[in-house]
Amino acid sequence: MSRSVVDPHLRLVRDVTPRSSGCEECLTLGTPWVHLRLCLTCGHVGCCDSSPLRHARAHANRLGHPIVQSLEPGESWRWCFVHEMPV
Repeated sequence: MSRSVVDPHLRLVRDVTPRSSGCEECLTLGTPWVHLRLCLTCGHVGCCDSSPLRHARAHANRLGHPIVQSLEPGESWRWCFVHEMPV
């Protein structure tokens, strides 16, 4: 997909609030994460692809919520898991 084309998944983006201060699944399991990603459809907080369990990607695949935003301080980029590119 060309960057000049608007990602159709952006229609799923909502005004969300993070549901937790860490990866929801990692907090439950007691496992570590590297970086956090915010689901822009429902507010789920999951761990990144560099984390051992990759919960943000699993959430996107399981629920069809493909757009995430970095929750790292000073970062505001967004990513589409379907198209594997920034949006």
